[in-house]
Amino acid sequence: MTLAERLRALSLRERLSGLEERERRLLGIALVVAVLGAVFAPPIALYAVLHGRRGDVEALRSAIVAIDEQSETIERAKAQKGALEQRYARPAPQLQAFLAKLAGELAIEIPESQDRAAIPRGKRFDERSTKLTLRKVGMLKLVRFLERIDHSGHPVKVLQIDIRKRTEPDAYDVDMIVSAFDRKAEPKSAAKADRDGGAGPASSADSESAAEEKPKEESP
Repeated sequence: MTLAERLRALSLRERLSGLEERERRLLGIALVVAVLGAVFAPPIALYAVLHGRRGDVEALRSAIVAIDEQSETIERAKAQKGALEQRYARPAPQLQAFLAKLAGELAIEIPESQDRAAIPRGKRFDERSTKLTLRKVGMLKLVRFLERIDHSGHPVKVLQIDIRKRTEPDAYDVDMIVSAFDRKAEPKSAAKADRDGGAGPASSADSESAAEEKPKEESP
């Protein structure tokens, strides 16, 4: 050890010995904290980095799951839309005959039925409805009758139903309104109309010009 180092160590020792007890205790605590910080700082930093990356992975995984769920929702919506388009593509039957056929298959009598005037539903559909009355029908037959209407594959729907219990067991009087929806015919495209309309004036103009030129050719 050189003289300068001895003097430096001596001065440090003298400074430490000159400290009060409280100052020595604080210095010791500071040294312990510094040592612990040097020991534990790298693992803590590494854990923070890994935790941040784990959060990013979880967020990415959640986003992928959300996209999959949205894809399934979109596919279900497309399937439902396709089913509706296929259902409404079929023309609705004449309601009285259609309902009488379904009721006859279940041994249900329809003593009263009345067709109503068709009304427009938006720009693409017309609604036809029939009000019918059932007397002394059992609940099981009524449920099966409603199921057959709903599962017929035609654009037909029960819009209103009123069920009244009779004094006899399992006997009900029922009033219901069943509607059918007819798709309106698609109008002709405006482009085709424009083409057809534009051809007439052009051809008439050509005829007039030809008629004007013809006398000129015959004149001497």
